[in-house]
This record gives sequence, C-alpha cells and structure tokens, in this order.
Amino acid sequence: MKVMVVNGSSRRNGCTGRALQEVSSTLHDQGIETEEVFIGNNPMSDCLACNKCRSIGKCVIDDLVNEVAEKARDCDGFVFGSPVYYAHPSARILTFMDRLFYSSGGSLAFKPAAAVLSARRAGNTASMDVMNKYFTINSMPVVSSTYWNHVFGSEPEQVEMDLEGLQTMRNIGLNMAWMIRCIEAGKKEGIGHPVYGRKTSTSFFR
Repeated sequence: MKVMVVNGSSRRNGCTGRALQEVSSTLHDQGIETEEVFIGNNPMSDCLACNKCRSIGKCVIDDLVNEVAEKARDCDGFVFGSPVYYAHPSARILTFMDRLFYSSGGSLAFKPAAAVLSARRAGNTASMDVMNKYFTINSMPVVSSTYWNHVFGSEPEQVEMDLEGLQTMRNIGLNMAWMIRCIEAGKKEGIGHPVYGRKTSTSFFR
C-alpha cells in the first residue's frame, strides 16, 4: 500500500513540509509506504482548456503533472499540502491540481485523500474548503482528523510548538491507514467501487 504526499509549498522543508512529515511518519508506522512529490519553484503552466487530454489520455503539457498522474495509478491514497496565501492555497498547488484532476482524475478516483494546510494565523479553513472540493468532485473519500487539517507557524520551529496541530497530522495518518485497509478488505470480499451511469450535464440556458 502506498500514499502519495504532495508538497505545494515553495520551501520543501518549511511549515507545510513539517506537517506532511508528521503524516508520513504515522503512515510508515502503520506499514504504509509514502512517496513525496515536491512541486518545486519552476514555472508551471495553467490549464489551457484545450481538452486535448480527452483524446490523448494525459495533459498536453508534458511536465510534472503527467509524471505524477502515471505514478498515481499505483497509489492507494493522497495527501496534498499547501501554505495559506491570502486565505487561499498557493497558486502553485492549485495549478497543479487543476491540471492533474482534469486530465487524469481517473487515476485518483475512489482513493482516500486529505488536504493539509499551514498558516501563520488564519485563512486555513477557507483554504481547506477549496482543496477538499477537488476530492468531492472526483469521487474520493475525504480523510478527516480530530480537528481541522492544519498547523500554525511561520517557521518550522513554530510548528513544533503546535502540539495539537501535530497531533492532528498524526491522526490524519491513522485515519488514512484505516480507510485504505477498509477499502482493501472490501475488495477482497468482492466489493468494488460504484459504477455510474452516463454523465448528465444540466444546461441553465434555454
């Protein structure tokens, strides 16, 4: 079993990285492998709305998004982390998720996912709402914890003092491991994911 952990911060070892590290450590303790993806600081193109992914099966812009989409096929769960900028996730993580979910949502569907945020002070719950919507529109069970999925601090050393936040991260890992095992047990009993009918799109223009 493997969980992909995506760091959407501009600093690999910043506050978001520290939070994700706590989740990953707990998953390891539960016998679940993790793979870190650091989006990095290189320029990343936004979605072109060209719809080419519908015909070629991947994003027309061949970069990290396609690389992650391929790896996602073999993953059982996902954690996406971001710092809070102006009460919103980073543009970096949103650009990445826009293209990943639009071009390759099938590689992630029906697999548990969690959003993790780091904030100096506020804007974390609004940011979590934005990121959770990627999961809920893509048939992904949302992994919760015992409080909102965030830590406080402007430096990793301050995150270390947020004992409740770090406990929340550990409980995300525990809940993620439990959910993945439940899904795996269901598969062994012949319980697969739902099969939907043909998609219907409502037009509000008459």
